[in-house]
Amino acid sequence: MHHIAIAGNIGSGKTSLTQLLSKHFGWEAHYEDVESNPYLHSFYDDMQRWSFNLQIYFLNSRFRQVINIRNSGKTVIQDRTIYEDAHIFAPNLHAMNLMSTRDFDNYSSLFELMGSFLKPPDLLIYLKASVPTLVHQIQKRGRDYENAIRLDYLKSLNERYEQWIESYNIGKLLIVDVDKINFIEDPEGLGTIINRINAELHGLFG
Repeated sequence: MHHIAIAGNIGSGKTSLTQLLSKHFGWEAHYEDVESNPYLHSFYDDMQRWSFNLQIYFLNSRFRQVINIRNSGKTVIQDRTIYEDAHIFAPNLHAMNLMSTRDFDNYSSLFELMGSFLKPPDLLIYLKASVPTLVHQIQKRGRDYENAIRLDYLKSLNERYEQWIESYNIGKLLIVDVDKINFIEDPEGLGTIINRINAELHGLFG
């Protein structure tokens, strides 16, 4: 049993890569709760009003996911991690004055408690992408509520992702440059990623 997770900004291709790798390796896939999320549409309409609600919803949802992964006894691939919520999305909302300090402190305290029960992924795959690539892929998938995403929001998230990945030291890490590897439309690009994952997994499964 192993836990592989895919991290990356909005529009980096996490869900697509999760699907492709799940199919290739026969891993069980756990996806981000987007369609049934009761706060997402409201959040993009009014970030300041709904930021805390959305982040608490994601924290709860992903903590349950990690517990389920741990109890499944299977090798699982997960679309986005709980760490991204705590180290990137919530601090970013706070820095942009879209989440109050009171709410952010409350959120951080809750994550700290949950974190004491967490085991990090055995392998983290980070999808690194420039803002133009993110915008292109967001527009291509055409989710109505994502039309309201601000460029400065995407840019500041990207900067936080880079900082987080630079200091990531709690497990194995594989970085995929989405600007250079089109794994969705190019089978060779996907093959390159699969080969790199196989090289990392020899250490996990060996």
